[in-house]
Amino acid sequence: MIHKKETFEYIVHDSIESVSEEHKELIAKAVENREQAYAPYSGFYVGSSVLLANGEIVTGSNQENAAYPSGLCAERVALFSAGATYPNEIIKALVVTCRNTKKLTDQPFSSCGACRQVMLEYELKQDEDIIVYYLGEQGPIIQVNAVKDLMPLHFPPDAL
Repeated sequence: MIHKKETFEYIVHDSIESVSEEHKELIAKAVENREQAYAPYSGFYVGSSVLLANGEIVTGSNQENAAYPSGLCAERVALFSAGATYPNEIIKALVVTCRNTKKLTDQPFSSCGACRQVMLEYELKQDEDIIVYYLGEQGPIIQVNAVKDLMPLHFPPDAL
């Protein structure tokens, strides 16, 4: 029997001031787009933005539906839009930000498992790490330097 333990490093920014200039704009776009979410059931608004190697920023927001689980998370909206519009462009970074209409969101929340798998698939496809930022309305900003760090025991596409 072998026991293994997976760990990864991440960065906690106390404020946006310590984030690179290029990524500050990406964060601002995600925060702006968060308010475009369609979340009448949960009141949980999520915005996302994707920075491509060509400098383009693609945004997304969560889209709920009364017929659960027909909605889609902000991360997948942004990633699928980027993939459809710029199919061969490298994804450099992704931001995910949330706001709850019922209480202050003073911490970041990470992506669901389905979004993590989609994020990972894009990272593996391009064979280049994607930086991911998570933030709430207030509080710290979490920076993860590779999606595979979020999914150490992931389902690889080559398993099919």
